[in-house]
Amino acid sequence: MTRSPLRLGIDTGGTYTDAVLLDPNGGVVSTAKALTTHHELTIGIRNAIDQLPGECLSQISLVSLSTTLATNAVVEGRGTPVCLLLAGYNTQQVDKAKLEQIVRGGHCALIPGGHDAGGSEREPLDLGRARQIVIDQRDKVAAFGISGLFGVRNSNHEVQLRDLVSSLTGKPVTCGHELASQLDAPRRALTVAFNASLIPYIDELIRAIKLILGERNIHAPLMMVKGDGSLISAETALARPVETILSGPAASVMGAAQLQPHQNAIIADMGGTTTDIAIITDGRPVISAKATVIGAWRPMVEAVRVFSLGLGGDSEVRFQGGVGLAIGPRRVVPMSLLVYRYPEVLGTLERRMNAAISPRSNRFAVALFAEASQRKSFSPEEAIAWERLQDGPLDVQLLSEEDRPLTRALARLVRDGIAIYSGFTPTDAAHVLGKTDHWSVRAADLAAVTWAKQMRQIYGWGKFQEQDPKGPSAAVEEHMVHTICAALVSACLATDPGETHHTERERTARLFSDWISGKSAVDGGLFSLKLDSARSLVAVGAPAALYYPRVAQNFDVPLSIPQHSSVANAVGAVASSVMQRAQVTVTQPVQGIFRVFAPDGPVDFNDLEQALVKAGELAGQIAQDKAQTAGASEFRIDIERDLDSVDDPDSASVVFFEGRVKAIATGRPALRPGSGEVGLPNGATGVKSRASQASDAG
Repeated sequence: MTRSPLRLGIDTGGTYTDAVLLDPNGGVVSTAKALTTHHELTIGIRNAIDQLPGECLSQISLVSLSTTLATNAVVEGRGTPVCLLLAGYNTQQVDKAKLEQIVRGGHCALIPGGHDAGGSEREPLDLGRARQIVIDQRDKVAAFGISGLFGVRNSNHEVQLRDLVSSLTGKPVTCGHELASQLDAPRRALTVAFNASLIPYIDELIRAIKLILGERNIHAPLMMVKGDGSLISAETALARPVETILSGPAASVMGAAQLQPHQNAIIADMGGTTTDIAIITDGRPVISAKATVIGAWRPMVEAVRVFSLGLGGDSEVRFQGGVGLAIGPRRVVPMSLLVYRYPEVLGTLERRMNAAISPRSNRFAVALFAEASQRKSFSPEEAIAWERLQDGPLDVQLLSEEDRPLTRALARLVRDGIAIYSGFTPTDAAHVLGKTDHWSVRAADLAAVTWAKQMRQIYGWGKFQEQDPKGPSAAVEEHMVHTICAALVSACLATDPGETHHTERERTARLFSDWISGKSAVDGGLFSLKLDSARSLVAVGAPAALYYPRVAQNFDVPLSIPQHSSVANAVGAVASSVMQRAQVTVTQPVQGIFRVFAPDGPVDFNDLEQALVKAGELAGQIAQDKAQTAGASEFRIDIERDLDSVDDPDSASVVFFEGRVKAIATGRPALRPGSGEVGLPNGATGVKSRASQASDAG
């Protein structure tokens, strides 16, 4: 008898690496959870997979991966140094997109070249200048990015620069026209820079996964989750890692929908670093390129509309002037976890209980990850700090007393995301209050007492009893519930990230949250406010059960915490299909001439319908090629026309301005041969229209 094929989902997050086996019907067969080991990802991944039933590993026909590593790198301001070659750009566009910040200590070079809106060359490409820059930068950066003005209308200059970089270096290279089809040159360059800077992170993760799969004789295709919840092959993810920026949040939405289907719901995923909130309407999340906001950046990537904030189990509990207690957005290592991993630290904490309090109390430093080009750029003190971190946590309090220059170097490593501090967190508070005990309860008690002393003696805040860990921990829990309530309201208000300034939205959200939960009233209850009672609150993630029952009670909405909710991301990693999009633009540069912007250059037609048909053929072929490269087997192709035109009342005719012909190729991922998965038939549909104006200046 042939055993049923299984799918293995893996999620590598900031705190945990999760693994789950799903049967062909999407049922959970087995789950596993292990700590993420940032200094060597293979350890955490191996620990998770090894908890799964060994006899099931031979049945695995597909492996799919989601991760928050790329998201966290962007949010925390990390990334490897990049050389960005910009053909035809000007300094104003560079400044607007803040590209000098994104290249992470690399180089942003303006090169004569680029095209106009019609796809014609603005000025010749200066390959001689480009050659000099590439030779100068090739040993200083981890990757190259290329973007040309109107490169989506004519990619010739980008292709020439890509070929030049490939001939002179062995470094990864990314082009703007490969990542996005929309105009707005600054955002496209920003997207290219992000993509190039993230390649080493995704490369390390994919290498780790492949090594472990090989060790266990798992010979199945390896996929990754994109920000829109669909799947791509590992090779495609390595070429376009920017598409995985919201991989973790998208996987949590897909996983929650798989575990607990709802037509209308608010899905909240709380992890160690962030809380990610998505709205499900009529059974589907919203997919939008405008909605992709990572920290302060808006890369040109289509993704599930997710509202993310730095609030998780590992968020630092701190003092904030004018507010008092604040949680996040910085992630730290919980003291309970630090001692769980490094038991020798407990003795130091015990000895310090009666010592003088300083801002560095509860502060140790732990190594994360440094790419080769980052290690080459270390100062002598940073190199020493990195070397010492390899032996275990560094006591920042002691180090500051013995070697101030080394302490400052360590702080720079933390700022660059190469190392991380420890601190008091909501996870520690939960240990103190008896809500969980998977790490060191004693360390959490000590950390709570020390933190309360810091708040009182350094900042003059708090009236907790001496040596009592429960008082401050209860305050942290209460603040978490209050912050989550405001975040849910803010997510409901954030239908368009560019619509309302985030400070104004957050202020409104706190006010509405208090009204909904009954903590505030207007003129004796003159009016009331409530969430839609038809929507359920679906909470997933390891800390969800600690806080969301009270949140749901405050908001008077039904709550669902699905079985296996703590591994929802891993479930979502294998609950999706492959989906690839392509777009070909048609314009009318002069009356009666319709220009199709084909991949190899513009093509003109005398008939609009012929131009649109040609654009559909090109878009369909591009989407098909992308889907096959992304790992789809059989697939369906849908064609959609988005036309900008107006009625001319004088001539009773339609005046055409511009059209975008879009193709979407959707299919199941190709499984290991012999698994018997059924594919999807071919098909096409869709026409609509609206108006816009072409500009690449941003």
